[in-house]
Amino acid sequence: MNEKGVERDVYDAVADSSRRKLLRLLADEDELPLYDLTVHFNMGRTAVSKHLAILKEAGLVTSRKAGRETRYRLNADPLKEIKDWVTFYEKFWIDRVDRLKNLLGEDNE
Repeated sequence: MNEKGVERDVYDAVADSSRRKLLRLLADEDELPLYDLTVHFNMGRTAVSKHLAILKEAGLVTSRKAGRETRYRLNADPLKEIKDWVTFYEKFWIDRVDRLKNLLGEDNE
């Protein structure tokens, strides 16, 4: 949740390519500290931290303190909302293409 207590939309969180890259990096590891994530970007630690904060607000990333460092971990559960949305439209387009094939097949007969 952000400072206003409102959870960020998962679609908004994954709209940025840097945040998608962070999710991908976290998917490959159990958890990573900020410095291990920052080396993959042409931006400073503060910018990467801001992206991680947005992902945390959407529930896509969790963090825990380990001594002096904060370690980040992927929580893929909120991505199910996107998967469900994409699956609906995948089926929609498959059905439309099948109908078009049937129509075109009728024209050839």
